[in-house]
Amino acid sequence: MLKRKKFWRRVLYVIGFFLLLLLAGAIYLYNVAIAYPPKVSNKDVLKLQRTEVSPGFYTLKDNWFRKSNSGLFEMYVSGEPFERGVINGKLSKELVIKQEDYFNEQICKLVPSASYRNFLKYFIGWFNRNLEKNVAEEYKEEIYGISESASNQYQYIGSNYQRILNYHAAHDIGHALQNMALVGCTSFGTWDSKSEDSTMIIGRNFDFFVSDKFAQDKIIGFYAPSKGYKYMSVTWGGFVGVVSGMNEKGLTVTINAAKSDIPTGSATPVSLVAREVLQYAKNIQEAITIARSRKMFVSESFLVGSALDGKAVLIEKTPKDLDVYDPHQDYIVCTNHFQSKGLDSSKDNKEQLKESASPYRYERMMELLNNNGVNTVQKTINILRDRKGLHGADIGMGNEKAVNQLIAHHSIVFEPKKLKVWVSTSNWQLGKYVCYDLNKVFNFHGMEKDVEIYDSSLTVQADSFLLTNDFKQFELFRQMKQRFLDKEKIDPDSIVASNPNFYNAYVIAGDYCYKNDAYKKALKFYETALTKVIATKKEEDHIKDRIKKCNKKLAP
Repeated sequence: MLKRKKFWRRVLYVIGFFLLLLLAGAIYLYNVAIAYPPKVSNKDVLKLQRTEVSPGFYTLKDNWFRKSNSGLFEMYVSGEPFERGVINGKLSKELVIKQEDYFNEQICKLVPSASYRNFLKYFIGWFNRNLEKNVAEEYKEEIYGISESASNQYQYIGSNYQRILNYHAAHDIGHALQNMALVGCTSFGTWDSKSEDSTMIIGRNFDFFVSDKFAQDKIIGFYAPSKGYKYMSVTWGGFVGVVSGMNEKGLTVTINAAKSDIPTGSATPVSLVAREVLQYAKNIQEAITIARSRKMFVSESFLVGSALDGKAVLIEKTPKDLDVYDPHQDYIVCTNHFQSKGLDSSKDNKEQLKESASPYRYERMMELLNNNGVNTVQKTINILRDRKGLHGADIGMGNEKAVNQLIAHHSIVFEPKKLKVWVSTSNWQLGKYVCYDLNKVFNFHGMEKDVEIYDSSLTVQADSFLLTNDFKQFELFRQMKQRFLDKEKIDPDSIVASNPNFYNAYVIAGDYCYKNDAYKKALKFYETALTKVIATKKEEDHIKDRIKKCNKKLAP
């Protein structure tokens, strides 16, 4: 009896010890998950209110916010960091709230379990435990200012400041955790003999996809910070980072994700490194110095074009290293792999070249450039809209190996020496591109009435593909794909018929049949998928694995 009591006492001690460990872990996670806003000495700007001059057109001091007839929102913001953030948030309050709604709606779709989402909240808090230490005080103050206009609906996730701060690392976290399967961006530039009148032209597709709703309310932001250079960028509600932009010195920055190892914690978000470059660098050397000074937790290529240098380079950066790729010619192409001597032979980059869609898309870009002749803005846009594979092959609509994957959040073209920028309108890069002359926009001293600010004489018209039956079929394909992802009933034959040259249509049809035990039909879809141009090795492996499983299920 005494031995039994000792045994159970020991069991209780062990259980108690593990409960204490769990409690300690929970307390630790809770504490590191909290991000406290910076201390701001003067908050008088919070008392200011925007004025609605006319429906949808708001002003606050010399700052303004409006919706263009192009469908794009436009905003001008100036001042000190906290002041900029507060004014930004007050002017675009509805979009700050909507973007967070859309973001969380998508998270709920991807992670239906409320308990698992609650766990992820603490995991991301732990993952981002060093985020604040790696964000400049200026940007923390600006984010804090914007957070004052955020919704209180999501306090259960974290404070307004903590959430808006963490959203700035969303691109990096998604990149790091899935090493993604975020569809790859494409950018390129031409100058000197490769460009008409020798001017530099830079184009890029930003293929970062959260949801259709997330991409519908784009803001063309024009900023006049109290320190640094004025700049423009394509952004969205609540976001102060930069993914595509140009400053008043004709320096452009765009970002392209590269393959990364899975990190154990966050550092400076890529978009805030790009923001710092755009705000404080006037030439390539200054951009390199800034990029080198920041620690990142994912790998990224920054395509930096400089009017002062008359060329563009790639600043390629990993969590440990940085190298620069200078093409030493009059053009540059960037997809999703490194090209510099210091990084092109790294283990991650070799895997990227072997397994991803990046090298195929790079080859297609080179093919298009070689067939392009002397480049122009129109030709740049034509390339950004290209939906074909190598040698003009039909590889299906939406293939990651195409330059235009019909998924872009935005597409943009810069002429740095002329300070002109063209931005795409919906759908993706198929809509018209409207042109902003930064020489004019940065000379505005407030707006008293709602007027269009883009130069309509330089508008590039929408792609005629929008009017075709193929486009209607692609829209149908996307609808059926979404129903499949939402675990709704679909007709597998119809999804294949809507996009017959796209391997993914056959994969979706095969996966649907497989889940419904129709192995013979699934096998045919998978076998046909293998005859198409498949974007990645991971997807090819999935198809081959399913073929084996189907054959096993069908074996007598």
